[in-house]
Amino acid sequence: MRGNLVRALLLPAALLALALALGACGSDDKKSSGGEGGTKGGKLTVLNQGDFEHADPGAAYYQFDFMIDYAVHRPLYSYKPDETVKTPDLAEGEPEISADKKTVTVHIKKGIKFSPPVNREVTSKDVKYAIERSYSANVPNGYVGTYMPIVGIPDKPTPGVKPVSGITTPDDQTIVFKLSVATGAFFAEALVLPASAPVPEDYAAKFDKENPSTYGEHQVATGPYMIENDKSGKAIGWVPDRGIHLVRNPNWDKSTDYRPAYLNEIQVEEGNEDTAAATRKVFTGSHLVTGDITPPGATLKDATTIYKDQFQDPFSGGWRAVMLNTTKKPFDDINVRKATIAGIDKTVLRQARGGETIGDIAYHFLPANFPGFEESGGATTDQDFMSKPTADKALVTKYFDAAGMKGGKYSGPNADITLTCDNVDPGKAVCAATADMLRGMGFKPAIQAVPHEKMLLICGIPSKQPEVCPNVGWFKDFYDPQTMLDPTFKGSNILPENNANWPNLNVPAIDDAMDKASLLTDQAARAKAWAEINKQIVAQAPGSPYVWDKQPNAESKDVAGVINDYNSVWDLSHTALK
Repeated sequence: MRGNLVRALLLPAALLALALALGACGSDDKKSSGGEGGTKGGKLTVLNQGDFEHADPGAAYYQFDFMIDYAVHRPLYSYKPDETVKTPDLAEGEPEISADKKTVTVHIKKGIKFSPPVNREVTSKDVKYAIERSYSANVPNGYVGTYMPIVGIPDKPTPGVKPVSGITTPDDQTIVFKLSVATGAFFAEALVLPASAPVPEDYAAKFDKENPSTYGEHQVATGPYMIENDKSGKAIGWVPDRGIHLVRNPNWDKSTDYRPAYLNEIQVEEGNEDTAAATRKVFTGSHLVTGDITPPGATLKDATTIYKDQFQDPFSGGWRAVMLNTTKKPFDDINVRKATIAGIDKTVLRQARGGETIGDIAYHFLPANFPGFEESGGATTDQDFMSKPTADKALVTKYFDAAGMKGGKYSGPNADITLTCDNVDPGKAVCAATADMLRGMGFKPAIQAVPHEKMLLICGIPSKQPEVCPNVGWFKDFYDPQTMLDPTFKGSNILPENNANWPNLNVPAIDDAMDKASLLTDQAARAKAWAEINKQIVAQAPGSPYVWDKQPNAESKDVAGVINDYNSVWDLSHTALK
């Protein structure tokens, strides 16, 4: 996920212990009990920097999108705030996985209804349509092609919504998935993602005929909250780049849901580009929390001292990186990429993002305390160009020499490069520092500064993507190393839109290794195999990870906030007001 193993019944004891340990990292016990000290009712205001990347749950793949989606929509499975094994949500119980691991059957609960204006009960056909539409070019989904190898899916996103033969609905409460490969348990984990939340075809089809689909502007909810809408279903509670108003879903039945949903309404105020001021406002104000905001270092220092009881920074299970476009000159030359990475000072970039509070220096793409981390070498790498926390001029010279350039700097053609960056701090500061480093290496960088969600859109469209994207990051889709590497570095996952393979890395040997590793069911073997793939990726020099990330979260004194460890931000369905 821009910015997350199998259920206990299937999970070996050693890995379950690891998963539970992961869930405890950065978690504050007093905040994970469900709005402790809070009361029912009231209005919470979320201060956010930007807007949705995609409001449509079928396309959502950004941390803030998920923050809203899990309050509004009910996928088949989801994560309780402090648990790392999925729990049935729309589903009635655990998925049934066939012995050959190619068939997954899920039974859904009765009595769950769509919000107005649809109002009717959800059926298995609504889940079928939700997943089918996620393979449409009209709904740019970034992960179904990776995690859901269902029989009959198109080879690439196609216009319109096409039936998928491998999804059947024997009755209104049963959905059956036939898979083309034996990855049933892994597939079942992916059913926590928003694409498995039901979408009513009889209502949504007219919106899905448009390209892109406008369903996000007319969506209906199954969760405790809904984006305020009018009688036709138009989301009048969402004003792009200004705010989102969530109100109670009148058709939500608490008896079917584990969420307490204490709040009566939630108002998201967007455009908080001064993240330091926004964070201070939360600390000193009332009934406020931060959304996807990372304040600068000085504010983080205050957060961990003056306001430490109003601040949480759980491990995100992810990384931040400066990514190099391997399909554009001059970064189509691997030695130019290695020289560039050797010249990047990770400590400076981490400081620009907030310093040590924001996480540990990163040297590869499997974060600390995650399956495969130790097998990857822990907090080290065997690739010299990636191994230093600071820039190494000797290594810069070594690799520019290998690229045919003398003098320790880039002296070839195509030195004019573009960096697409956030237009506010801390991303703005990271971008400026990266540009200075590139300039010192002989490049001529120009900065395209845009809001964060627009940066993700541009960096996620290969035809529009610049040479360098220094403000991208990746967070777990669920608790497995494949989720960190497959969407982000597999050549067959390069998408025309909502692409997360930012370097556009396309190495057949890596793709083949991923295909083989995806079939492994022994968790120790999976960790080892994906660690080896991690090393192969680093050797290709696709970019420079510089921090294994923590997510800063602030709340006012009168908020009983609850962090969801899966998404590392406030869980709006468990947070309450004091």
